[in-house]
Amino acid sequence: MKPGDAPQLPAGARVVEARALRDGDAVPVHECVPEEVAVALEYNGVSHAVMLATPADLEDFALGFSLSEGLIDAPADLLDVDSEVRVDGVVLHLRITARCETRLKARRRNLTGRTGCGLCGTDSLDQVFRTPARALPDTVVAASALQRAVREMAARQLLQHATGATHAAAWCALDGALRLVREDVGRHNALDKLIGAMGRSGIDGADGLIAVTSRASLEMVQKTVSAGVSVLAAMSAPTQLAVDSARKSGLLLAGFVRDGRATVYSGGQRLRAEDRHTGS
Repeated sequence: MKPGDAPQLPAGARVVEARALRDGDAVPVHECVPEEVAVALEYNGVSHAVMLATPADLEDFALGFSLSEGLIDAPADLLDVDSEVRVDGVVLHLRITARCETRLKARRRNLTGRTGCGLCGTDSLDQVFRTPARALPDTVVAASALQRAVREMAARQLLQHATGATHAAAWCALDGALRLVREDVGRHNALDKLIGAMGRSGIDGADGLIAVTSRASLEMVQKTVSAGVSVLAAMSAPTQLAVDSARKSGLLLAGFVRDGRATVYSGGQRLRAEDRHTGS
């Protein structure tokens, strides 16, 4: 980007001054980068977590994080979200039902005086390996739908196209047609934003699949399962824990979904027979 250019920036992007090295010469340039700010989540006046995130689609983020972390049971349990912009970041003031607040306070009391195990808000191995609240649907898809989902997601990554530094998560129909996409500097945040957008739109997880630009870690699998979605297509690799969790949960998990190929690690029997080229 040349000095003086006035590009149309997508939400969550900013222009900074930089110097580009070209054949030994330093050339002044303006570069587009994604915003990254501290986002604090407060539930009924009590601080719960601080995340580094792109400050766009924050209402989706608030709902999706609350759902995927099991802090609320349904979108209706989140009564209100108020965003407060401060000098050092953004505070999301969430108001949840009394029932969910009581459960959250009990969870916080159990954490008092304990040392962390590396996962936010978790004090035991039982909480790491969460059991799905409901059985996933036996959704059947074609391998071509996974490719279409990833292809259409890439075309809609406006923030990534502008900055080259963000992840995306997309909700797609069973034929792979893209319906929703959310972006963020963090892969978990992008998925939480998508889950929140799905919840606000009343989308049934059985009606489609989720595609992500990142690797499929345990958390990405668990967040997908928590949304009631039974197909996850990742552009990169899964981890061993993610594969184990996907198999226990009944999730169709595909990795390396790009360039006309994919590797299926779990749920391969639910790929449509005539399109089943990889995995088991």
